[in-house]
Amino acid sequence: MPGLSDLLDVLLLQNYNTRLVVLSTTLLGIASGLVGSFLLLRKRSLMGDALSHATLPGIAIAFAVMVSLGGDGKSLPGLLLGATISGVAGIATMLLIRHTTTLRDDVAMGFVLSVFFGVGVASLSMVQTLPGASAAGLESFIYGKTAGMIHSDFLLISLVAAAASFLSVLFLKEFLLLCFDDGYAAAQGWPTLFLDVLLLGLVTAVTVIGLQSVGLILVIAFLITPPTAARFWTQRLVPMLLIAAIIGGASGWLGASISALAPQLPAGAVIVLVAATLFLISMLFAPVRGVLPRLLNQAALRRKEDRQHLLRAAYEILEDQCADGPVVNRSFSLETLLAKRSWTPRQLRGILRIAYREDHLEPAPPGRLLLSEPGFGEAARVTRNHRLWETYLIQYADVAPSQVDRDADRVEHILGAELVRELEAKLGNALPGQAVPPSPHPLPPA
Repeated sequence: MPGLSDLLDVLLLQNYNTRLVVLSTTLLGIASGLVGSFLLLRKRSLMGDALSHATLPGIAIAFAVMVSLGGDGKSLPGLLLGATISGVAGIATMLLIRHTTTLRDDVAMGFVLSVFFGVGVASLSMVQTLPGASAAGLESFIYGKTAGMIHSDFLLISLVAAAASFLSVLFLKEFLLLCFDDGYAAAQGWPTLFLDVLLLGLVTAVTVIGLQSVGLILVIAFLITPPTAARFWTQRLVPMLLIAAIIGGASGWLGASISALAPQLPAGAVIVLVAATLFLISMLFAPVRGVLPRLLNQAALRRKEDRQHLLRAAYEILEDQCADGPVVNRSFSLETLLAKRSWTPRQLRGILRIAYREDHLEPAPPGRLLLSEPGFGEAARVTRNHRLWETYLIQYADVAPSQVDRDADRVEHILGAELVRELEAKLGNALPGQAVPPSPHPLPPA
């Protein structure tokens, strides 16, 4: 069980090897978040998975080539070069299948993923039998292993990650245009082919340098999870890229730190689990698109709709009671309200509790309701806005008067003051103050 001193050593980067691993995986996470965002927006997430699996034959072949040239076959730059060549060959095969056959993209990706990975596994078995060579440790590229990282490995991973991040920021505008409307970009003279190849090159670079840290099986999760989590936090593109980079960097930092405290845990799996945890937190609690905030917003909207339906129904009842003169506030019966709306008594009790709490109702005799002064004013405003929108739909959208009440009910709860003013100007409404126009359709009897 790691002690407090071990925890402080990891967090403060006191250990040299830990410092190399944590910093390199953090930079890798930042680059993965940025590049993965474009991959996600381009709707090519599975291409990264096919690319990562396609690197395995290159690792085995590079090992065999280096051994045949008199080396030990364990040089990281050489292995990553082989992985890059193999990955590019996999992407080229995928593109060739897509452009020369009628097969769909997912079929081409599945073919490349399975065939190249199968060739890679077979190649790893074959290089085990090479005379005078030890292929032990090559399987770490499948699952990820950071314990053996040296300073030259750190420099290589850091430089490639920094270059990928820099190019992602440098070509930000071009990549966004490519992701959202490549046809328009091509029509405007943008070099879409170059940009597409550059994006695939960045994906290849991040995937290849992530092999040692995360492993080829899990590196796709490191590419896709941070930008997917970032989508829950914002609807804007630049903040999404920033959040994805932060989540990717935090995943690398925390995952490598946990792996350093528990060396028996594979670093790649821990990093991906941390990223998945951040994804779950984002999915549940992110204020923009998180599940819980969305449920709370929906509940608040339902309460607002019920409150406005109550006030409008109350005002229409008062209109019936004051048919021969101006509408004035007076009490009315609960039975009349229930006949006006399709609420159960239990639903009505809950709505009335909210109305009393918001000071829209005043105490009244048993079985009767009475709007407060603010409640009566709010009821007039809600009814007025509803009828303005009904009139607009009838005059300009050709909605039948018999159907307009239902259509208006879908929008009236989100009418703002600016839109109400536009409706008044459009309809030439000359009623003074808060006067409520008559209903453009017959109201159901109370």
